[in-house]
Amino acid sequence: MNLSIRQLATFREVMRSGSISEAARKLGRTQPAVSSTISGLENELELKLFMREQGRLVPTPEAAFFLEEAEAILRRLEISKRTLRGLANREHGQLRIACIPEAGVQFLPDSLSRFVADKPSVKVALISHIPSEIEELIAARQFDIGFSETPRSRNSFDQIDFDLECMCAVPATDALASREVITPAELDGYPLALLQSEHRSHKQTLDRFRDAGARFNQRFELRSAYPGLRFVEAGHCALVCDMITAYKAQEAGRLGIGPPSIVFRPFRPRIQNALSILTPTHRPSSIVAKDFCDFLSKELASIRSAMVSSGA
Repeated sequence: MNLSIRQLATFREVMRSGSISEAARKLGRTQPAVSSTISGLENELELKLFMREQGRLVPTPEAAFFLEEAEAILRRLEISKRTLRGLANREHGQLRIACIPEAGVQFLPDSLSRFVADKPSVKVALISHIPSEIEELIAARQFDIGFSETPRSRNSFDQIDFDLECMCAVPATDALASREVITPAELDGYPLALLQSEHRSHKQTLDRFRDAGARFNQRFELRSAYPGLRFVEAGHCALVCDMITAYKAQEAGRLGIGPPSIVFRPFRPRIQNALSILTPTHRPSSIVAKDFCDFLSKELASIRSAMVSSGA
């Protein structure tokens, strides 16, 4: 059986109108074209759908039964059309994002909140993982997007890299706040807060202190940088943190909702904090996933530009 959507829609209109001529008028077609369509449908079904009685078109009992089936098919088609149209217009869809813990605290929730503001039907899963797990999840195509420390290139995922760097947060009342940059020599013996020892920035910080012959005094070990801001605000330490945390804290301070008593300065020699957006290589990205990758890329470029131009 090879039924067409046009046959079903024509049959439904004939049943609703009660005549070939009225159905043709509503469909914007000729009477012979509508008659031919109905005849073709009857041949395909091997079933008589209409009888002529005293010049009137009378549906058979089988036509009444088939109308329910035709309407169900056409309703389902219309729902599918609306859904696909919504996907094309970015109104529907889903995003599954795997991110490093420090990005899942504030940065990505804020970015996603702005991105989905005009997309009420887009569903989002935001899950934190360590970098090695994110790479495997994206390679296995279990998530649409990964946001992680820049990995080595692999054939199983594509990546957009961002060359960011670490900043140093100090109390605004400290003498270090007047410096344009902060070095290990100026932090000689100074209490520090850093990310846990497995993090790349931790290892780089240790190397910078060792190379400068400065005393390394870690007081706080953190999984994400945000709690460290409270310790800096209280005057307990300086914090070596990523550029995104620094930017978001400065932004909150300008809005009057963040700690105004902290300043951020570039750390020299430079501590790299390269981040990447990862997507599966062997699976096409959805429209909404592509849009969010573009949105996130612009956010990261804007943050880097703002922090570099201001000298933090």
